[in-house]
Amino acid sequence: MSSFSTGRCLAVVSFVLGLAFAAPAMASPQLVVVLNSDEGSLSIVDRQTLKEVDKRSIGREPHHLMLTPDGKDLVIGSTATNELTFLDPVTGETRRRVRNILDPYQLGFSPDGKWFVTAAYRMNHVDIYDAKELKLVKRLPLHTLPSHMAFTRDNAQVLITMQGSNQLVAINLDTQEVAWTADVGEAPAGLYAMPDGKRVLVGLTGEDAVAVVDLAQKRVVKWVVTGKGAHNIFRMPNDETRVLVTNRLEGTISLFDTNKLEVVDTIRAPGGPDDLDFTPDGKQIWVTQRWRRKVMAIDLATKQIVGTVNVGRSPHGIYINGPHTVSRSVAPPPEPAGDKTAQTPKATLPDVLPQILAPLFR
Repeated sequence: MSSFSTGRCLAVVSFVLGLAFAAPAMASPQLVVVLNSDEGSLSIVDRQTLKEVDKRSIGREPHHLMLTPDGKDLVIGSTATNELTFLDPVTGETRRRVRNILDPYQLGFSPDGKWFVTAAYRMNHVDIYDAKELKLVKRLPLHTLPSHMAFTRDNAQVLITMQGSNQLVAINLDTQEVAWTADVGEAPAGLYAMPDGKRVLVGLTGEDAVAVVDLAQKRVVKWVVTGKGAHNIFRMPNDETRVLVTNRLEGTISLFDTNKLEVVDTIRAPGGPDDLDFTPDGKQIWVTQRWRRKVMAIDLATKQIVGTVNVGRSPHGIYINGPHTVSRSVAPPPEPAGDKTAQTPKATLPDVLPQILAPLFR
């Protein structure tokens, strides 16, 4: 082979190797969507560089978000402008807006994907929509300040915390009427339906505790102190025996054992920790700091803050695309059976590299 040919081959090899190492980063955007409630904006954060890469206006007072049942859209509720915004859950690009959804503070889809439910915190009602058409089917006035929601495992009821009246309200999804009401404690917020289908955990912001509610008895059977301003509750990835409880006033996150019904560890998380989400590998949590205009990344193994990113005023809802996202109230649809293209991974550049280079060295 001539020196000229050798030089050309080396140049091709260098180019191809560059593509091989660059391709995975280009194909897998590592983005975090953050809702800045007090400034009516949405921030896009790059997890790798720990930088805000985009910020754009959205309807006023965006608080929470949720994936559609098919996982193809990320829905954001803007309470003051009465609208839903649909984003691409991978790229964060805006797809469409739906108007005249009155005060969509908290959002959720029933486990069977049939109903879309919103809790109107400011307007004191709960709306039940047909999930496919987003057509209002029932409006239930509730007193006062309907806040967070969870669906029972049997798809029979949606549970709503009432921050103003210190109650938990159960709504029957078949009859679309209130089934029962229970007093649970001061300023109830986040909810977690236990895997046994018999109990639900309620974060009591006003009592610095989690209440354990027995669904058959329709009453609190235990209170567990977690931290000052106990607020929201999130299941750990691939683990139905532990949840995380954000203690907003104390600036901590409690690791709560759902079998022992006790706090087993505490993570420091200053700045008003509120909502959180998990990275695709389940090794980090990203948490909104309501009072610092920041989000922070925390390593779950070391319990250390590994980075913070400036975003907007009062960051609230947060979303990371991946298998462990908490913004999913419906199980992801299974891959089509017998679809060989879905089951067989596509060849990557490193796989075909030998075939590309072989002719150059013959």
